[in-house]
Amino acid sequence: MGLFDRIGRVLRSNISATVSAAEDPEKILEQTVIDMQEDLVKLRQAVAGAIASQKRLEQQYNQAQTQSDEWYRRAQLALQKGDEALAREALARKQTFATTATSLKQQLDQSSGQVDTMRKGMMGLESKIAEAKTKKDMLKARARAAQATEKISSAMGQINLDSATSTFDRMEEKVLEMEAKSAAVSELAGDSLADKFAALEGGSDVDFELEQLRASMDPNSKSITGTPQAQGALPAADEAVANIPKAAVDAELEKIRAQMQQQPPA
Repeated sequence: MGLFDRIGRVLRSNISATVSAAEDPEKILEQTVIDMQEDLVKLRQAVAGAIASQKRLEQQYNQAQTQSDEWYRRAQLALQKGDEALAREALARKQTFATTATSLKQQLDQSSGQVDTMRKGMMGLESKIAEAKTKKDMLKARARAAQATEKISSAMGQINLDSATSTFDRMEEKVLEMEAKSAAVSELAGDSLADKFAALEGGSDVDFELEQLRASMDPNSKSITGTPQAQGALPAADEAVANIPKAAVDAELEKIRAQMQQQPPA
């Protein structure tokens, strides 16, 4: 293989690769359908021209056949009149037009066959164009779907799902830890508050017992209840009764009477 052949092959391969890479399926399909439609227009024009030629041949054939028949009729008339020479001349004219008609008939038959073939080709091209349009739409949809899938796959490939999942798991553990700490702090705060109230409630009993112990140890004190300190700590029974509202006492009495009336006799 010569050097120029090798260079030519390299150039052709590079050009072919460049063209293949630049081919857009949608644009190529659109252009292909446009080219087919342009071919259909040319074919229709050719069919129309062939039909026009066929009609002209048909007219010429009909005229030649008519002239042939007319000269034959004249030859018959001349022979009936006894003019054989005129009859011969008429038959010669008739023969000329008959030969022309025969030639035109052959051309007309040939033209009719060509027109039929061109019509069938035109109908086939129309069918192929309709099929190509349907296939073009389908292929365009498939090409767009493939491009969308490629973009999605490329985008998904750039996302580190493992890293994102581990991040969510780590954050979930951190939130659970924060919730546990919050619950523990709340529990400790509640216990501290309860302990404070318990200390206050228990402290009053301790103080009272402490006063009793002091009173019992004081030789000048007569009794625990008789001391001014004890009287100051606990109110007298009459004073406590006097402080109770009369309406509350009456309500309790009415409640007891109602209960006694509801009980059956013994």
